[in-house]
Amino acid sequence: MLKKMIKRVIKKMIPIFFLERKNLRYFKKNGGKIGKDCYIFPDVFFGSEPYLISIGDKCRISSGVRFATHDGGVWCLRNKEYLKNADVFGKIVIGNNVNIGWNVIILPGVQIGDNCVIGAGAIVTKDIPSNSVAAGCPAKVIESLDQYEHKVAKKCVMTKCMKKKEKRKFLTKEFHL
Repeated sequence: MLKKMIKRVIKKMIPIFFLERKNLRYFKKNGGKIGKDCYIFPDVFFGSEPYLISIGDKCRISSGVRFATHDGGVWCLRNKEYLKNADVFGKIVIGNNVNIGWNVIILPGVQIGDNCVIGAGAIVTKDIPSNSVAAGCPAKVIESLDQYEHKVAKKCVMTKCMKKKEKRKFLTKEFHL
């Protein structure tokens, strides 16, 4: 019982650097490839063919992200005699240093290049080139990573290494709360 309590406390204290262990084991056991230093939140769905997914180094994949490695629409075509047993699959490749926002859906056959940001709620239907920021339904490149950096640099506050109380005090002062 003490072990369970300690695990619960540790789980809440330590950032989630990988999927819940059960999901990570499933992903890797079924051929999914994942690089080093990835930060993957729980509730990421890798579909029924995780062996078609490759994730590079230093990627962050937020909660609710869905990888679709097959085209479910083929269901409607299986009534045709010559497509009776048809399936359509596609490999998904995520480059290095990629941030994928909340509830993004990545469809089969998509490649996301290195140094990309994919905005929350996007549906990625086509390849995203390296050094891009993409958002929308369907996802489109909206700016380069350099443009994004320039825009965001003006708004940045350096709170990443602050303790919780210190960060709260700073932000409440910053936003006049």
